[in-house]
Amino acid sequence: MAKFVARRMIYLIPTLIGISLIIFVLMRVVPGDVAAIMLGDYANPRDVKELTETLGLDKPVIVQYVDWMWGLLRGNPGVSLYNGKPVLDELLRAVPVSFELAILGVLFSIALGMPLGLISAVKHDTGADQLSRLVSVLGISIPNFWLAILMLTFLALWFNWNPPVYYKSLFESPLENLQQMLIPMVTLGMFQMALVARMTRSSLLEVLRQDYIRTARSKGLSEQMVIYRHALKNALIPVVTVVGLNFGVLLGGIVVIEQITGVPGVGRLTLHAIDRRDFAQIQINVLFFGAVYAFSNLVVDIIYGYLDPRIRQS
Repeated sequence: MAKFVARRMIYLIPTLIGISLIIFVLMRVVPGDVAAIMLGDYANPRDVKELTETLGLDKPVIVQYVDWMWGLLRGNPGVSLYNGKPVLDELLRAVPVSFELAILGVLFSIALGMPLGLISAVKHDTGADQLSRLVSVLGISIPNFWLAILMLTFLALWFNWNPPVYYKSLFESPLENLQQMLIPMVTLGMFQMALVARMTRSSLLEVLRQDYIRTARSKGLSEQMVIYRHALKNALIPVVTVVGLNFGVLLGGIVVIEQITGVPGVGRLTLHAIDRRDFAQIQINVLFFGAVYAFSNLVVDIIYGYLDPRIRQS
């Protein structure tokens, strides 16, 4: 198992380098002069030239990339072009908020999706199955940003309740934190909940038709033991894929949800950086999203190896 994990971690290095290179190049081909944008529409060309040299934007792209990577490895990927603060400090301040929101969304999707899928598979072609499939279709069909706006409006009009305006951490004020995270958690986790439910249902139905399940039943094992001890573990492999890969998708969806609900995470920070043309902040934020997605794949591979020993030996 240790060799399997080490091999997967080595594969992660060129992936992260490729992500950083793509992000850096894309930032350089975006139309517009960063120095001219920072100085305004009526900037003096001489001032624009001086600022371009100060920022190092007059250097060849490959030199700029090497300088940026060297600074990144030293923990100094640059300063914000908007407020002059280190972009890494701004990112680290927002990361715990977004991670809390993404983890809550994943827990919400698992807590609702797996029981729905399990009930749907065990009660195949019954009323419970039809209801579970209806909930899954609704969860996939409803856009998360529309659901967030709907929940905010509905709770304000019908129950005269609004989430706290100012963010409080979970350790500072657990009750206010959970109140503010409630709506974004539900809206982020709804789509993944539907995917988990559908994947659990289809995977479990396929496993329940296997020969070893019929053998376990013929030995006189109870239906509960057959499902939870023999069938569910093998059925979880596709579910793990959905949950792990969609963790990165949840972080991508955070950009819109955080802006709507006022949660000060990485998504909101990225959106503000885009509005201000703060390329230094955008680069490190997008690299963070890419790195999280890559690490999510790594965790999925490791869980694969735990659930199925044949994968470790491949």
